Formats: sequence, C-alpha cells, structure tokens
Amino acid sequence: MKVLLINSVCGYGSTGSLCTDLAYALQKQGHECYIAYGQLSTDFENSFKIGSVLENHIHNVCSRITGKQGYFTKNGTRKLISYIETVNPDVIHLHNLHGNYLNLKILFNYLASANKPVVWTLHDCWAFTGKCAHYTDIGCYKWQTHCNHCPQLKKYPPSIIFDRSSVMFEDKKKWFTSIKNLTIVPVSNWLSGEVKQSFLAKYPIIPIYNWIDQTIFKPTDLNIRKKFGIDENKSIILGVSAGWSANDYKLQEFIRLSQLIAEDIQIVLVGGKNKLESLPENMIHIPYVSSKTELAGIYTTAGVYVHLSVEDTFGKVIAEAMSCGTPAIVYNSTACPEIIGEGCGYVVEKGDIDGIVRNICRIKANGKTSYADQSISHVQDNFDINRNTTKTIELYKSMLNS
Repeated sequence: MKVLLINSVCGYGSTGSLCTDLAYALQKQGHECYIAYGQLSTDFENSFKIGSVLENHIHNVCSRITGKQGYFTKNGTRKLISYIETVNPDVIHLHNLHGNYLNLKILFNYLASANKPVVWTLHDCWAFTGKCAHYTDIGCYKWQTHCNHCPQLKKYPPSIIFDRSSVMFEDKKKWFTSIKNLTIVPVSNWLSGEVKQSFLAKYPIIPIYNWIDQTIFKPTDLNIRKKFGIDENKSIILGVSAGWSANDYKLQEFIRLSQLIAEDIQIVLVGGKNKLESLPENMIHIPYVSSKTELAGIYTTAGVYVHLSVEDTFGKVIAEAMSCGTPAIVYNSTACPEIIGEGCGYVVEKGDIDGIVRNICRIKANGKTSYADQSISHVQDNFDINRNTTKTIELYKSMLNS
C-alpha cells in the first residue's frame, strides 16, 4: 500500500511529527509512505516540498492583502499534482492545508477527479469555517450556517483590510464537499461533535486521538534544572506552548497565577522562539526545546502541568506531561477536559485562577506520585502511538476494501 500525506510541515512541531510518526509506522508494516509539505525543511527521505520559498512568501503577502488564503501558489500546487501522479498513491491523507502553501481549488479539483480514497485529519476548525482556525473564545458560530463579517479579521489567518470570510466559506464548502470517497478524522470527540454541525457532516466522521510516544515521553531522572536555570529548591508549575506573546491570554493568566502561589513554587514556561522578558521573579521562560528527551525531563521535573489554553482540539502537551507521570490541570473548554482521565488531574472553569491554585495545593498535599501511575496508564490506554497509528492504517485498508 502506498500512502501520501500532505501537511504544512514535515517532522517539525506537533502535526509535522505526527506525520513522520505515521510514515515510520507504515514503513514498519512494509508499506510505502510519502510526505508533501509546504513550509520549512525536513530530513524525511520520501518528501516533496510544495512551492518555492518565494512563491509561498508571495502567497502569505497576497493572503494578508486580499483576505483570501489558499488562492495562490498555483505553480507549486500543479507540481504537487504531477508528483502525486508519479507516486500514484493508493490513499491520500490530508492534514493541515492552511499555511499559505497550497492552491485549494487546484488541489481539490484534482482530488475530486482522481477518485482515490482521501482521509482528512482535522487538527483545528479551519476546514469548516470561512476563515478562522478557532472560534470558541469569541463565541462565533456563524460557520454552522454561513460565515460573514468575521469578528477575527486580524487573527490567524490575518487580513489587513478585506473580509472575505463569506466568499471563502462558499468556496471551501464547494471544494471540500466535491470528493466522493472522503473520511474525516477529528483528533478529539469534542472536534467530532463540531464537525457534525458543519457542511462536512455528509462524510463519515471517525475520531482518532493524536498519539504520544511513551518510549520518549516517560518519567526520567535526567537532571535538567541546572541547564535551564530552574531553581533547585522549588516545586515547579509547568506550562508549554508553541508560542508566547505579551498579549497572549495564556501568558497573562500565568502572570495572574504567579501572584497567588507560595514562595516555594516557581512557574516555568516552555516554547516559542523569542525569550520572554520582564516576567515576575517567580517565573522563567525556556524557548523552544528541540530535544524531546530534554522536554520529557522538564515534564518529569514539574510538580504539576497547568494548561491555560481555552481553544484546543486535542492538547498534545497535556498528554505528554501525563505520560511523564505529571498530573495536569486544565480549563473546562473545548477538548481539554477529555484528555484528563480520572485520577490524572483536575478540570476547572475557564478563568478560575483561584480554582487552579486550590488544585495545585491539592496535588502538592497528595503528592505527585499518587497521580503518576494513573496518568501514565491513561495515556497508554487512549493516546498510545502504536494503538492510534494502527487505527489510522486500518482505516486506510477499510477504505481500499470498501
């Protein structure tokens, strides 16, 4: 069996790592896997870069100016079609198609005519809205009928002036519902429920959780405190994100939290390219950690993982922390609560910082070890890499045999 994956990145970040994980799982079973990607670079052997750096940069600029994303990179997408025809995969597996690297009309016209089984894993909500990747925080549900007058014009994907959400909603609906043999794979039950209220509801919807490699994300005695400047004598509250900014809701919540915790506790934030400055004395920031082993060491060192995001379709960092035996506290928002198993941590209402503090104290009083075994087992039972990559591969086979 030949499988082609298409994603914005390959081997980098959450979705890029998931793609290479799946590719290696396929190869281990004797199948062939190819990955077409749009941004950055990769060392994965069977890969194809969609569009040049210049072409994708022009796409990014044009998207911001016109307010329309996915209408450019024509030459790069035509070359992708030629690559697909050369590889001749049995199954095409779509992941994140946003990111200014694809011409959606060209791609979906091809997919509709090729009549190959297509799987589409949804990592966010972009596929069924007129513009945005998330909408719950602002409480906009126009996508259930028809997007227009977008209240998040400046948010990702940003538009400088024009609101094209109505046009993009119509185009997405037309293009994305043109494929005959398509299965939608949301990465959580929460996202599955949202998709069932969208124009993609006509297709089979089979949720499969993202996965964690527990050979990497496991309790480790790696001493990382000195390397990253973490206080040797303080208990650690950990937060991890792809990026932090001064106006970030999550960062402001952590700063609020820093004013309420005991003196023997330190907040450690991980992620993002640029070092955060002017943080309270009991907070430190560690930019992006490329080593998964070191990241596992940071998870293990933490006394509790606190996740203050309110818009997550899965929350992989929550599961990674739990896989390292660290209990988690999350807000009762989107998919975050379903990641937390019984005895693995606590769920509090959005914005309830006092509730976060109470549960931090509860975990500290009970002892982290009283949550560790249950947290690790919950990840193994629900987010195991072998279990969930196998589910995905079995889905491919069922589509080919139907």
